[in-house]
Amino acid sequence: MSTLPAITFLLASVLFILGIKLLGSPKTARLGNLMAAAGMIIALLATLPLMHGPLGAAVPGINATLMVIGILAGLGIGAYGAYSVKMTAMPQMVALFNGAGGGAAALVAALEFAKQGGETQAEWITLAMLFATLIGAVSFSGSIIAFLKLEGKFEKPLTYPGQQFGNAALFIAMIALGVKLAGATHAPAALIGFLVFALAFGVLMVLPIGGADMPVVISLLNSFTGLAVAADGFAISNIAMIIAGTLVGSSGTLLTLFMCQAMNRPVTNVIFGAFGKAVKNEAGAADVGGTVKPIQADEAALLMSIAQHVVIVPGYGLAVAQAQHQVRELADELGKRGVEVSYAIHPVAGRMPGHMNVLLAEASVPYDQLVEMEAINPQMDRVDVCLVIGANDVVNPAAHEDKTSPIFGMPIIEAEKARAVIVLKRSMGKGFAGIENHLFFRDNCRMLFGDAKASLQALVAGVKES
Repeated sequence: MSTLPAITFLLASVLFILGIKLLGSPKTARLGNLMAAAGMIIALLATLPLMHGPLGAAVPGINATLMVIGILAGLGIGAYGAYSVKMTAMPQMVALFNGAGGGAAALVAALEFAKQGGETQAEWITLAMLFATLIGAVSFSGSIIAFLKLEGKFEKPLTYPGQQFGNAALFIAMIALGVKLAGATHAPAALIGFLVFALAFGVLMVLPIGGADMPVVISLLNSFTGLAVAADGFAISNIAMIIAGTLVGSSGTLLTLFMCQAMNRPVTNVIFGAFGKAVKNEAGAADVGGTVKPIQADEAALLMSIAQHVVIVPGYGLAVAQAQHQVRELADELGKRGVEVSYAIHPVAGRMPGHMNVLLAEASVPYDQLVEMEAINPQMDRVDVCLVIGANDVVNPAAHEDKTSPIFGMPIIEAEKARAVIVLKRSMGKGFAGIENHLFFRDNCRMLFGDAKASLQALVAGVKES
């Protein structure tokens, strides 16, 4: 690689790093996203002069044309997806895009290995190609299954007797084929078998995992895709791919660890346990005593309008109802009456990290009103009204009260400590974890049943009249 392409790739890599850094704050996230996108465009354009023909001759015409067509098609598909996909389907889109990245990384590595199959090459290059093929294919097929689970095609874990042994046998078979390929100069049948086994392993790895753990799985598969891209970069000597893949792999790994802590799922259980057996979310929860106490919208509106501090806890139900603009309007009306309004954000509310932040940003909710779980919990005993909108598991006191509960130990927003709690729900249906919420039966909790958007509109009208 000549100096100019190398410098261009380095510039793209710097933009990737700065983009990820700026994504760490809601105020700079938009700029960070644009910078990372600019870095990707620069990296793609810098690749065009490096294109070669199938025999290694410098005939970039056909391949460069195909690459330009691919770039334009990808830009169109990505723009369509970004503008048309609903906020509730954002986790599915992340899973699908991640799968596309893993599949692309696997194809690049497999084709590069097949092209150089008859040539002598360094062992570490061969290992990098095989590693990228393996982990990229696992990420592709696993992400497709995660997408289907989030779409509700089959939410329950799918298991069969001896599943752990079957997965272990398949993994051993993949390693054996990899060893064979590492020492072979030309083995197309073994390469195809290696790809098929990796795809099958990705499917079987994700099938037994319950829907509640899908965010962790997607994050883990995202790190797989990053590692595959980094390995591709080593295989084809592309600096930008090495740096970008390493960034994605490391950030995906860290996110997986943070999400495991937020959901009380040990990393070892996610990687080795749940991949071999179903996670029984329904088992072990103790019976909840007490009765549910309903409240009318006008009563709830009056209660909030005379409060000093109201905390709103958004959840997946808010995204389903597409009621983010109504909740912003309610907060504005309360603010006009001197009520302090904050939004308590749980790390995995909405089934994806940052889901609620993006949803509320869509309604132009001020960034300084968004408060993370660790910062809001010490204040909850001084909150007059906690308004829970469509959140369930992330405010369930069973997480620190019931040792038999499957979510015991999971950090939650301690809504039960507020002087009054108002929960907006369609019904008494259970949350994503499939267990009863102890909060709903507390003496200080009232339930406002109905569609979240309609309920919020009624609350806005009630506050205006108060």
